Amino acid sequence: MPNSHFSVESGRVPATVSIARFGRPGGAEEIHLVVTPAAAADFAVQLAWVNDAYEHALASIDADSRSAVFRRFFCDDLPHQAALLDADQLASRNGSPEPCGVSWVGQPPLPPARVVMWAYHISDAAGPPEKTRDGATLSLRRGDLTHMWTTGVTGRGDDVSAQTRGIFETYESHLRSRGLTLADHLVRTWLFVRDIDAEYQGLVDARREFFTSRGLTSATHFVASSGIEGTSADTAANVSMDAYAIAGLRGEQVEYIRAPGHLSPTHVYGVTFERATSVSYRDRRHIIISGTASIDRDGNIVHPGDVERQLDRALENIAALLDRAGATLADMSHFVVYVRDPSDRAFAHDQMRERFGDIPLVVVTAPVCRPGWLVEIEGMAIVPADSPNLPRF
Repeated sequence: MPNSHFSVESGRVPATVSIARFGRPGGAEEIHLVVTPAAAADFAVQLAWVNDAYEHALASIDADSRSAVFRRFFCDDLPHQAALLDADQLASRNGSPEPCGVSWVGQPPLPPARVVMWAYHISDAAGPPEKTRDGATLSLRRGDLTHMWTTGVTGRGDDVSAQTRGIFETYESHLRSRGLTLADHLVRTWLFVRDIDAEYQGLVDARREFFTSRGLTSATHFVASSGIEGTSADTAANVSMDAYAIAGLRGEQVEYIRAPGHLSPTHVYGVTFERATSVSYRDRRHIIISGTASIDRDGNIVHPGDVERQLDRALENIAALLDRAGATLADMSHFVVYVRDPSDRAFAHDQMRERFGDIPLVVVTAPVCRPGWLVEIEGMAIVPADSPNLPRF
């Protein structure tokens, strides 16, 4: 089954669910779902709708809730809403009866939604998933590989630089306790920054210094990432991180994707992340697209002040990255779109729906790392592969 996109109406509550499915004969099925409330209501009411619509959608596609491995909740007032999330079995970071990686981020979605959920499931006819949860990390063991989603990592310190160093030190310690390293096993990060216009440079400097000390440089490689404005439930945290790593990952499975004719390497302007990372398995390949904006091959902002043309250029850049990896925009499993101006959310949503139909889509307010960028887009593509010497997904 190649990527298929469709939507499901709840029928019981005012919420919609957009779904993408990818499967290969004899292999695992991957499912992305985005659940979006469609009417105004209190946060608690909308969260209940999300639960109901999600349950209904899973039943409609004959998917088992136990196959969930990651959920992210995009919220419009996270510090105020954290207690409600924690009391909800679906959204709780610690109280869910079924192990799942759970992420919360303060990034207001397109109204009337006050909360939107993106969920990722991996289903296998061979049996239920081998999942364990250790603190903030969900581990999914599949054959020779263990996929690990870690969420809500924060660091203490008086400023964003110290907090960023603390985050990477804490996360590196977590990896080392499992015999893993940042350079060999970390695949992707999301860094959420409170007041990105004022604080982003501190994050950039601290990450660059930490990565350099660990051998992650422009001469070796970085990791895919999105650095974007977002708040944590911890009001003392100016920056927080979610991360995805794979234990058992082989070097020959990973390729760092660049499209220098369209967009510059990030180190050109002092930033340290990969534009995209391809991870290959026996029967498929994932192309992980970092947060991508309207930038040219020299690192300049393209189409300043014009959100429509910036969205076009961001998608053009993503298409160029995908092309280098043997994929197209039609292979995307989901998109997250970040806009600086809340009034641009509806436009961005409508444009993406017009181009990509029912693909799982989240549109939120989250300023990008340069004030001149009005929109940024991330996501992941999945394409079939035939690499019998690689580990199965």
